[in-house]
Order: sequence, then structure tokens, then C-alpha cells
Amino acid sequence: MTARIIDGKAEAARLRAQIAVDVAELKRDHGVVPGLAVVLVGNDPASEVYVRNKATQTREAGMASFEYRLPESLSEHALLELIGELNARPDVHGILVQLPLPPQISSERILTAIAPEKDVDGLHPINVGYLAAGKAGLVPCTPLGCVILAKTVHESLQGLDVVVVGRSVLVGRPVAQLLLGENCTVTIAHSQTRDLPSTCRRADLLVVAVGRPQMVRGAWIKPGATVIDVGINRVPKDGGGTRLVGDVAFDEAVEVAGAITPVPGGVGPMTIACLLANTLTCARLRLGLSVAA
Repeated sequence: MTARIIDGKAEAARLRAQIAVDVAELKRDHGVVPGLAVVLVGNDPASEVYVRNKATQTREAGMASFEYRLPESLSEHALLELIGELNARPDVHGILVQLPLPPQISSERILTAIAPEKDVDGLHPINVGYLAAGKAGLVPCTPLGCVILAKTVHESLQGLDVVVVGRSVLVGRPVAQLLLGENCTVTIAHSQTRDLPSTCRRADLLVVAVGRPQMVRGAWIKPGATVIDVGINRVPKDGGGTRLVGDVAFDEAVEVAGAITPVPGGVGPMTIACLLANTLTCARLRLGLSVAA
């Protein structure tokens, strides 16, 4: 059996196209253009590329893009002042501070300073609490993308036995909370889990987010299971150079799973698309409108 490949690029393109329609409608009916402010401190090459892609896709969706590229030496006080200004601006509906930050700046203080209603990354303690309590709030983009991709395979996630490998606050914990909200039975596994391969083999839906290249082997996967691989790892390539691989040994897993996300081209493209969706949500909520389905 060869698994169905879950095309994250195509699904992200569909989501962005719908967002563009909704943004045009918001502008026509209410005179509002959703605005996203992205703040980058330092010049990390990977972050530079990511921020540039965010800005391009924001504009393509008809939204306003505000970019702030700041020096590595920036003080925490200066960044907090900028966030305060962005919180107060009516044309900025979403604020994202690119992580990681330089060592002189506390990520926790910065994320907490962002107004919860503009927290498109879903990392403010209030939004984290809403998610844990099963209440409506802004949800982290990558976990949201994982759930959307899983729904392209399963008409309903209700009742599925899910294993999430990884317990980070960025992916593992929030994706588990989202899947609980879909009425799945969820197990969170991690480095201290006894007999991790056996735990993974129970899963109808396996979500892997550990940051370890190809850690999950094909023999760990239940035949026919859906596998969502969140990992993006750069490893040496035969003949020189590097290549990107996930946290799942894809060549093995594709022979066992029923459906699987590739790396690259799986979860990654969904993250920016969901960021745009969250920005649109912020703009709609500001106007007192219901959130688009």
C-alpha cells in the first residue's frame, strides 16, 4: 500500500483564495482592510525568508502588510514600546513577533504585551487559556493547519484515536487541545513515554512535532493511519549540500500509512495561510462580526 500524499501547498492555496474573497467583501461592505504587522529582530536568514513570504502572501490576499526589521541589538524596552504603538493602531488588526528573539529580550514578556485580540500567533496567555478551556479564541497557526489537513482525509475526526508526539507550547499541546475539541481521543507522547513505538501504533491519526529528523519509523505506524509530520529538519545530502526532511521517515511511512504530509510541501504552507485566516478573524471580531467558517 502506498499512502495518499496530503498536498499542503494546494490546500493552503485554496484557503488563501477564500481569504482573499472574504477580505474583498469586508472592504466592500465595511470599508476595512485587515492589517498584519510582522516584527523581525535581527537578521536570521531563515526568519528573513519567512517574513518576506508572509508579507508577500498578506498583500496577495488584499490585506495591508506592515513590516518592522529591527537590529539584533534592540532593547526589550524599545520592542515593548513598538508593540504598545501597534496595539493602539486601528489599521493593525494582527501582530506577529518572529521568534526566536535575541537573548536580551524575554519572549514571554513580549508575547504577553501583545493585545490578546491582535495575537494572531495564539500565544498570549489569555488565548492559550481559552483554548485549554475549550472556548473560542485565536489559535496557533501551525496546529490549526494540522487539523485542517487532517480534515482533508477524514470527513469527521470524531472518535479517532490520536497520538501527538511532542508536547511543546507551540505545536504539541495546542494541537492536542484542538483535536480534543473535535471529539478525538488524544494521547500526548514525548521523550519520556514508555515504548513510544507501541504508543504510536495505536493511532488512527498520528501528529509528529519533535524536531528530530526521521525519528518516527514506518514500523511505528498503524497500517492505514493518517500521519501529519510537522518537523522541518535540514540534514546532509549524499554528494554534498543539505536537504529538508520531517520528523517521520517518509520513505518507510509512505508504504504503511493511509495518508501522509510530505516535507516540504505539507504542514509548512498551511502555517502562513492560517496566519492570514487569523488576521481576518481579528478584523471581523473588531467589527463585531461573526467569524467566517
